[in-house]
Amino acid sequence: MSVAVELHEHEEEEALPAWSLPAESVDRIRVPVTLPDQVTRDWAWGGSTGAGVRVCILDSGIELDHPLVGRVDHSVAVIRDDDGELQVVEDDAGDLCGHGTACAGVVRALAPDVELTSIRVLGAGYTGGGEIMLRGLAWAIEQGFQIVNMSLSTTRTKYVERLHELADRAYFRRVLLVASAHNMPVESFPWRFASVISVGSHEEPDPLTFYYNPSPPVEFFGRGLDLDVAWLGGGTLRCTGNSFATPHIAGICALIMGKHPELTPFQLKSVLYQTASNAKDAA
Repeated sequence: MSVAVELHEHEEEEALPAWSLPAESVDRIRVPVTLPDQVTRDWAWGGSTGAGVRVCILDSGIELDHPLVGRVDHSVAVIRDDDGELQVVEDDAGDLCGHGTACAGVVRALAPDVELTSIRVLGAGYTGGGEIMLRGLAWAIEQGFQIVNMSLSTTRTKYVERLHELADRAYFRRVLLVASAHNMPVESFPWRFASVISVGSHEEPDPLTFYYNPSPPVEFFGRGLDLDVAWLGGGTLRCTGNSFATPHIAGICALIMGKHPELTPFQLKSVLYQTASNAKDAA
């Protein structure tokens, strides 16, 4: 069997291929933030509270005025209009099942000064759909949030291509997607995409303990077992799951972004790798 290879050559021999870098343009792409030889936690987020960082919780909504969540800067919901079209509208219904409030509370506890926005894509009983999730994620990317917490996933393969396109769009627009692995040993998305930060759970009680996994697709493990998380009615609920490990990593990312706002998703993932609890020089 023969394989045909198509070569693209410009008529002028010395012309650069598309996407190439002319010598005179090198100064324009100097990296604004370079990582030190040893990336420590103190360098990464020492003194940071997440101030100035916009975090989006793509979930079931956030209960407004919950004491463990505090201020929610903006709340929207994805709904179908009378014509069946998906619209992003202002939302005052809060949280319909508690899940989003729990995730928001974890982020707030780690990074108390972040700006929180809620995009409600899940309804009562954790009901939702792939199209609604896709529309909510697309809106989050359009708004340019620095971090989007996705403690949800889909197993429906028909959504994978569009979801992958959105994940890549987020990556190139410096929107960091932090996504939870499924709690069951099944294949779901977007956490399996390399462009997102994928999260599973560990059993340690320290919220700042997290581990890098050298055997993906799960890349990091955050605290996710037996947590007392914010829940409906202003109270708490003891929960376990990768859903709650994910906002721990999102909160740590917010601390890093608060101190180093120019980091790209690629650089931030590198900082997480070097400051993980199982990294040699993480202290």
